[in-house]
Amino acid sequence: EAIKAGIGMVHQHFMLADQLSVLENVILGSEPTKPGGVLNFQKARDHLNVVSEAYGLTVEPMELLETLEVGERQRVEIIKVLYRGANILILDEPTAVLVPHEVEELFRNIRELQENGTTIIFIDHKLNEVLEIADTITVLRSGKTVTSVPANNITAEELAELMVGSELPSPSTEDSSVTSSIGLGVENVTIRGEDERIIVDDVTLDVHKGEIVGIAGVEGNGQHELVGAILGTQLISSGKVFLSESEITKSDVRHRRENGLGYIPQDRQHEGLLLTAPLWENAALGSQTRSPFATGLRNWFFSRKGSRRRTEEICDEFDVRTPNIEVAAHALSGGNQQKLLVGKELLSNPTVLIASHPTRGIDVGAQAAIWGQIKDARSDGLATLLISADLDELIGLSDVIYVMFRGKVVAKLDPNNISARDLGGYMTGSSVQEHQHEN
Repeated sequence: EAIKAGIGMVHQHFMLADQLSVLENVILGSEPTKPGGVLNFQKARDHLNVVSEAYGLTVEPMELLETLEVGERQRVEIIKVLYRGANILILDEPTAVLVPHEVEELFRNIRELQENGTTIIFIDHKLNEVLEIADTITVLRSGKTVTSVPANNITAEELAELMVGSELPSPSTEDSSVTSSIGLGVENVTIRGEDERIIVDDVTLDVHKGEIVGIAGVEGNGQHELVGAILGTQLISSGKVFLSESEITKSDVRHRRENGLGYIPQDRQHEGLLLTAPLWENAALGSQTRSPFATGLRNWFFSRKGSRRRTEEICDEFDVRTPNIEVAAHALSGGNQQKLLVGKELLSNPTVLIASHPTRGIDVGAQAAIWGQIKDARSDGLATLLISADLDELIGLSDVIYVMFRGKVVAKLDPNNISARDLGGYMTGSSVQEHQHEN
C-alpha cells in the first residue's frame, strides 16, 4: 500500500535478498512484464541504468547481492526506491557510507526531487548534514517529539543539546600516546579472489601500542578482506600478519582472539550479535573460551554466572540501557547494541582492536560514548585499527590514515593536515592521479 501511495524508504538495516542479483532486488515487487506476463529484464535493466547514471550510484546489475559490501548494498537500497518513482521518500542514514563529493551529489539530487514536488524525510545523526539539507528539523528523544524548528533558526550545538542534553561530541584526540612497541603488523599481504583477481595488493602497515591507525577508502576497495586476513577468516595469497610481533599468519581465529585480538564488526546485526539471544549470551561471543565465561579444567565449561556478571559490568561501565540482561539483543536500540559490542570487546582486555565502522548508524549520544571509550583505550596502550566511512571520525581519532584504492595503499596521511574533502579525493582516486601526474 505504501508503494502504491508513492512512499519509499531506504532503511538503516537493509531490506534486500542476498541470493538475488542487484537487478532482481531493485525490481522485486515492481517487475516490468511483456505481453503474457513474462518478465521484461531488458526494460528493467535499461531503467536501472538510467536511474543509476542519473543519481551517480553505480552498481553492476547482474552481481549477486551476497557478494556486495555494506556500502554497495546501501546504494542498491537507494536505487530501489528511486526506481519506483516515489513522491514521498524516507531516507534513514543515507550518507553513512558516502564520501564528501558523493554526499554533495546526493544532496543535489534530493533538492531536484524536492523541486519536482517530492517530500523528503531525512533521518540522520550527522547534524551538519541535517542543517544543510533540511527545511524543518524535528528532534526526537526517548520516542517523543522535543521540538520542530526551521533549519535556519537553530545551530548544531543547540540540536545536540536538545538530543542528548550536552554539547556536540567531537572525535578529536588528545596528546599522542603512541609507543615504539608494535601491536599489529601487516607485511606485504596480497589476497586474490576465486577468479585470481587481486583484491588486496601488497599491503604493509604497522599499528603501535597506544596508536589509532585509520583506514579510509570507498567500500569495496579491499578493506573488508584486509580485516578478514588479520582476523583469520580470509585466506591470503602471500604476506605475513603479526600480533605483538609474533607471527599469526597461519593461526586460527581462536588463537588470535585468545592472544589479544579484539574485533568490532561493521554489521552488528549480522556479524556481531545473536539478535534472539539474551544479552548475557551475546556478551560471551568470541570470548567463551576465556575467563569469566569459561570455567573448569582447561576452560571446557561455560559459566552462566560468570557471563551474567560480566554483562552487568558491561552495561554499567558502557551505559547499555536495558531493563535487564535477560532481554534479547533485538530489543535494544542500535546505539545500545553497539555499546554492548564495544563494551564486551574492550573489557576482554585486547592488545589490538580492529574497529570496523564502530559508530555507524547510531545517535550522537552513543557516538560520543564510543569515541570516548576508544580514546581512553588508546591512552591505556591499545593498538587500534579503525576502518570507517565517517571521514570526520577518521580524521579526529586517527594518529595516521592509510587510504586504500583498488586494493592498494595509495596514501599515508597526517590527519592534522588534511580535510574531509581532500581525504575523499584520495579515496576516489582523483587526488592520487593528480599527485602522480604532478610527479
